[in-house]
This record gives sequence, C-alpha cells and structure tokens, in this order.
Amino acid sequence: MSNLKKVPCGQSAIVRKIDVQGSLKRRIMDMGITKGVEVTVKKVAPLGDPIEISVRGYSLSLRKVDAESILVDQI
Repeated sequence: MSNLKKVPCGQSAIVRKIDVQGSLKRRIMDMGITKGVEVTVKKVAPLGDPIEISVRGYSLSLRKVDAESILVDQI
C-alpha cells in the first residue's frame, strides 16, 4: 500500500484508507474519495502540485499534501 501522491500519471488505484482525521477527512470524502473507489491520476502540474485525478466520472484537483493522506493499492 502506498499513497495517492506516488501513483504515476495515467495509472489507476483503489482507495484503501484516508489516513487523516477531522474536517480534512470529511472534505476528502465529500469530494467522492471513499474507501474502495477507483481513482486515476490524469495530470500532474509542472511543479508537481496539484495533481488532477478522475474519480466517479469527474475530474478533481488535489494538493500533494492531501494526496499523501489517501492510501491506495495500485491496479
């Protein structure tokens, strides 16, 4: 298991755990990133922050610090 930040561009992964508490966890879950959902890394900004992912049929941008708290298994 690794974190979403380490998933290469164009690769997919399954969310296993959101390893943060409080309002940040709620915000991530409200964006549709929940345990068991498949996410695909679409783009990474030139300086590496943010990253664009596809989840549940829509695109979403995440900061690297937020992506580090999402633990995934690569497909």
